[in-house]
Amino acid sequence: MSAGGFCKLPNGSVVVALTLPSPSPGGGTVRMIVHAVNRARALTRLRNLGMRAVYLRGNAEPPTPDEITAVLHHPDGLIWRTAPDDARELWHPIRALRRQSRTRPVRGSF
Repeated sequence: MSAGGFCKLPNGSVVVALTLPSPSPGGGTVRMIVHAVNRARALTRLRNLGMRAVYLRGNAEPPTPDEITAVLHHPDGLIWRTAPDDARELWHPIRALRRQSRTRPVRGSF
């Protein structure tokens, strides 16, 4: 089960935020933020990374202004962090999550 939302920017692009189950055995959640041309393209970017069961239904948890700023300033336009409610947790590029899932057994939709 994932929760998320999106925000359309003045230039027409969108920022999509999704809260997904963590791929690590410890559980928890991962907050993914994606900047793309449209919502479909943002979800395609995640699915191309192996997250096949990612859907955006509704706009219950849209990205915060801080999340939008963080993803717009990242060159990949795709960031994540494990503790969405903890402001001390820094944003990570998607490469770091993919590296983690390679060293641990893959579970869930990752």
